[in-house]
Amino acid sequence: MAIAKAERLMNLALCLLGTRRPLSKRELRDSIEAYVEAFGPGNGPSGNDDSFNRMFERDKDDLRELGLVIETVESLDGEIGYLARRDSNRLPPITLDAEEAAALGLAAKVWQQARLAGAASGALQKLRAAGLPEDVDPYGSHGALEPRIPVHEAAFEPLMLACRDRRPVVFDYRKATAAHPEQRHVEPWALECWRGHWYLAGWDRDRGAERVFRLSRITGKVRSRGGRYTADVPDVVTVRETVAGWAGEIADRSARIRLRSDAGYPLRAKATSVRELGDGWDELEIPYGHGLDAWLVEFGPDVVVLEPAELRADVVDRLRAVAKG
Repeated sequence: MAIAKAERLMNLALCLLGTRRPLSKRELRDSIEAYVEAFGPGNGPSGNDDSFNRMFERDKDDLRELGLVIETVESLDGEIGYLARRDSNRLPPITLDAEEAAALGLAAKVWQQARLAGAASGALQKLRAAGLPEDVDPYGSHGALEPRIPVHEAAFEPLMLACRDRRPVVFDYRKATAAHPEQRHVEPWALECWRGHWYLAGWDRDRGAERVFRLSRITGKVRSRGGRYTADVPDVVTVRETVAGWAGEIADRSARIRLRSDAGYPLRAKATSVRELGDGWDELEIPYGHGLDAWLVEFGPDVVVLEPAELRADVVDRLRAVAKG
């Protein structure tokens, strides 16, 4: 089925590119064998017209998604025709120096282990077709660098497409301090990788505010929803800064905690001072900002908050909520 569709799309693209005048749906239907086999000729029984129209519209949208510029032209007698002008579908000559080619190669390498690997490779192939010199190897330059952005979460691809198409989504999300996931209705803005984890920034319709979601905490499938966004999308979505704020990275105070000697290495990396207490415990002073309580809860019994008192109370409240389920 995939091969048949690809062949049908190729034939449709060749018809649209090869014509000097707009072709009507009926003419395209009679010119492409797959349409004739499936629905009969354009002057045949009208019962297949609706099915043909749906397939044709899907095929046309798929070609546009692939980058083909298809024009819709209305004739003097009101008939609608389609064509793809060659000058509108031809890239100008592209010249890249060695450094620019290397940058493109590194960008493509980033996605080789992710779901965008096909798109990255396809982009380089298009550059080759547009005039990228054969003696320039985007993958070969600076081969000692092997950048990677891992994408293991199933939610990445549907959320990436939802951000691109500006489509609201629904998914089940489990907070770090919750025993069970909750359904969230979100208008997705942007995805960003921060410290090895993917995050989604968007507008949470249920809470009426901006929120950031860690993709690894999304359970089940991401479902698309119709309708337009209810909140304005910011010109610049600062996912990383928002996550940093919620994670306590933006801090104006300090906190003292006790930490087991063989645990909590991310906390030790943030610590401004570490003092051994003996009996398998250390005392750390760490930056204290918004969201630090949620992070400390993730370390469970390996962490005890000494001060300030409000941070200790917040951590205890979160632990009790988890214990209640």
